[in-house]
Amino acid sequence: MNGILVIYKEAGYTSHDVVARLRGILKQKKIGHTGTLDPDAMGVLPVCLGNATKLCDMVAEGGKEYKARMLLGVTTDTQDMSGRVLSRSDIRVSRDEIETAVMSFVGGYEQVPPMFSALKIGGKRLYELARMGREVERAPRHVEISDIKILDINPPRVSFTVECSKGTYIRSLCADIGDMLGCGAAMQELTRLRVGQYKIADALTLSEVEELADKEMLEKHIIPIDSLFEDYYSAAVREDAKKTLMNGNKLYPYQLDIDNENHHFIRGDLLRVYLDNPLGNRELKAVYCYDGGCFKPYKMFL
Repeated sequence: MNGILVIYKEAGYTSHDVVARLRGILKQKKIGHTGTLDPDAMGVLPVCLGNATKLCDMVAEGGKEYKARMLLGVTTDTQDMSGRVLSRSDIRVSRDEIETAVMSFVGGYEQVPPMFSALKIGGKRLYELARMGREVERAPRHVEISDIKILDINPPRVSFTVECSKGTYIRSLCADIGDMLGCGAAMQELTRLRVGQYKIADALTLSEVEELADKEMLEKHIIPIDSLFEDYYSAAVREDAKKTLMNGNKLYPYQLDIDNENHHFIRGDLLRVYLDNPLGNRELKAVYCYDGGCFKPYKMFL
């Protein structure tokens, strides 16, 4: 199977667990996830199958949307409620102050990644160092919070949705809001609603995947590889250039039937390249990048 499957990751599973289960269900080794989601977190986890594993990095680059519940007045070593409690405080802030603090994070800010994360420093995962009782200095990383919508303020609990860039830790956002309010905070619950164009409404649980696979009905839920490139022009490779394509060599405009032959390409533009299969159906074989006079391979799906 080749394509993207949107999984609803349930609490208690790691992203690695999801991939391992899918390999067993689909009897297929070539499967990769598109970025870790904490074991306690739930929601959208796009998984790439077969040739689509080459797109894991591209899918992961997409913006994210989360629904979170934050608990005020408590801090933990993991910044969520799965960790060891470090402090408890009275909440002496008003609803207006809470709202102001939450909304102040809309825009860009420098976020320090949590120690309990999969980031590597000196070849070691941060969570590995944290479990050894070590804390190391982490450089802050710029993250973009494009939108926050507060759903409910009922101290000590605050619920909100967040639209943000890749690499944003919602646990750290909760902790930073708590620091600003002076009472501390930890994330109590997290659901990922969207990764790029892939939404929770299209997600399947592992049990649903297994049931559909048993009934041989899973194929229609697999999103084609070219869904990531719908905004780019496409072309069919001409008969005398098929070998050039299959060898992963550069292609020239005269070797392609470009859908819009009058389009003026500029350096860096991407082009979907298709090949007719024996049944006469077009199959995406590659994405090429225009390099001034010719197209060079960008992603190959041979």
